[in-house]
Amino acid sequence: MRHPKAKFLFVGAKDRMEMEKVPQNGYEIKGLWISGIQRKLTLKNMMFPFKLLSSLWNANKIIKNFKPDVVIGTGGFASGPTLIRASAKGIPTLIQEQNSYPGITNKLLAKKARKICVAYDGLERFFPKSKIIKTGNPVRQDLLTISTKRNEALDYFKLDKTKTIVVIIGGSLGARAINKLIESQIEWLVAQNVQVIWQTGKLYYKEYKKYDNVEGVQTYAFLNKMDLTYAAADIIISRAGAGSISELCIVGKPTIFIPSPNVSEDHQTKNAQAIVDKNAAILLKESELERFQILFGGLLEDEERQVKLAENIKKLALPEATKNIVDAVEEIIK
Repeated sequence: MRHPKAKFLFVGAKDRMEMEKVPQNGYEIKGLWISGIQRKLTLKNMMFPFKLLSSLWNANKIIKNFKPDVVIGTGGFASGPTLIRASAKGIPTLIQEQNSYPGITNKLLAKKARKICVAYDGLERFFPKSKIIKTGNPVRQDLLTISTKRNEALDYFKLDKTKTIVVIIGGSLGARAINKLIESQIEWLVAQNVQVIWQTGKLYYKEYKKYDNVEGVQTYAFLNKMDLTYAAADIIISRAGAGSISELCIVGKPTIFIPSPNVSEDHQTKNAQAIVDKNAAILLKESELERFQILFGGLLEDEERQVKLAENIKKLALPEATKNIVDAVEEIIK
């Protein structure tokens, strides 16, 4: 660690997953009563002005008590109130924009931010060019060595190395559309001499764990050893969140993205499209899942395309992201 005496305080939205995950990793987090704006008239939308005022008030108290030297926003619901109050107090702010298309919060906060760390090209359409630094998104450091872990991964999952290994990741909670797709195709996949490592997500595991009885299929609520999971994979089917895409660029395996259409501003589809435009992945929209056999079967039979997709996605990797973001923070503090 570059600054072992540095103190960190996270600020999150009270009903979001960060309130559980951050303490699990040994850090303190404060919660704000804040949420996004729905696209239709709902009770949540009517409550938004009250939530915003409450969050601004509490963010002010948090900053006053913690006295930070710099405040970093990653575009979550809590970023807005926290960075607004920090800027008003003259505390330097930095935005880490993880997506290829920024949300409303980060577009508004960019005016006062000193630096904006991004993971994609072309974001000068949304942010002042002079503030942009292309750093990439932080990823698990154990992914940098997966090329040496293939045999360990095959042993860990008890896999047959003569068969193609497909890893399906729908996120920690799971993705119903992906799970239903895989359920409908599981017999076909096994018939193609494919072995399946299927993360169903904890919300759906009980429903799909019965497929462990199918030869060549392994289901998991959650995959703890992601380095070995990726090392085992020949082909990956994944959602297209910003963090997942950054990891998959490091991993460098042929990938089919099935973006969630339910995230704000359709970020996942835009993230996936930015990779597909560089001939580095395949995009399958939820509205087009009937094309799965054609897309997957075509990829399975085309080893040359598999190699090309793997090479191209690997070229987009930014493994020094964490270091580069810390460099930018240090420059602001100086």
